[in-house]
Amino acid sequence: MRALIFDRPGEIRVADLPSPGPGPGEAVIDVRAASVCASDLRVYRGEKYALPGVVPGHEFAGQVTAIGAGVDDLALGDCVAVYPIIACGGCGFCRRGLRNRCTSRRTLGYDANGGLAERVLLPAALVAQGHAVKLPDMPSDGPDAAWGRAALTEPTACVLNSLESCRFRAGASVAVLGAGPMGLLHVVLARAMGAGAIVVAEPVASRRGMAAQLGATAVCSGEPDELRAVVDDATGGDGCDIVIVSVGLEGLTESALQVAAKQSSVNLFAGFPPESSATIDVNDLHYREVSLTGTQNATPDQFRRTAALLPSLSDVDRIVSHRFPLSEADQSYTSRSDPSVLKTAVYPDG
Repeated sequence: MRALIFDRPGEIRVADLPSPGPGPGEAVIDVRAASVCASDLRVYRGEKYALPGVVPGHEFAGQVTAIGAGVDDLALGDCVAVYPIIACGGCGFCRRGLRNRCTSRRTLGYDANGGLAERVLLPAALVAQGHAVKLPDMPSDGPDAAWGRAALTEPTACVLNSLESCRFRAGASVAVLGAGPMGLLHVVLARAMGAGAIVVAEPVASRRGMAAQLGATAVCSGEPDELRAVVDDATGGDGCDIVIVSVGLEGLTESALQVAAKQSSVNLFAGFPPESSATIDVNDLHYREVSLTGTQNATPDQFRRTAALLPSLSDVDRIVSHRFPLSEADQSYTSRSDPSVLKTAVYPDG
């Protein structure tokens, strides 16, 4: 089978690998769509670790084509979106349903082969934990848009985790710093969940325009004084109830805190380069009762709820700006150096 292989930072290639066969408790799916995450790009740049020789891709969906002995919850032909975390099931986080925080978790696309391939072997632990989430009413043929949207279940679930960790409520004002794919997903989901004013800060004009099209009520370039003025205008001077830092650039944490309302939540959603830091006035957090947090991944429950919600969120399709056949999957990485490119997706050849 064809697959994209990560050899080392800066080196990826499309090559042939043996097709996987399922052992006891395992399943194999034919990948129908996969998308490339900013975390994948950080691995490619050497800012985050993945196993050399691994097949990347933790955002994907496909159809079950083989099952091993003892698999009762999946059947041939089932359409699934894959929650890519292999959890231990026994640590304190797992016992609380927080498998994304499992102390010994492994993740497809980093520690085991992921979805940028024709086929993926789903390990027995992943299958047993119900992490292949069934999708009803999926098309049986062709790279339909529904498959592309299903592949976005994982990143959209991460955005749901972000907003829920910020105590989102209907009518809340939201600021999103950075209108890359994940920032734009925050706009789509916050608007669908009933947000009030949504302010987006983004230096690239085309991305600001997309944010406005997707439901942002005000956009700006992100220069601190301009951002403060736009947020004041949108919120009557109160600041935003929720501020999302969706790109890992130094200085944005300070900018986020400057536009946060009293009793607000500021979420460092993006990963930052190693040794990044921020200067924080701790008394300001204390007296204004601002919560500063970070989120990574999503829980299995959030993933399942997102899979059920996505069929009604057609705007997420617009966040994928470029699509590539698997034989050109390396371009799904290299094309992202162009700021006009948003999310990239990979489909089977043909």
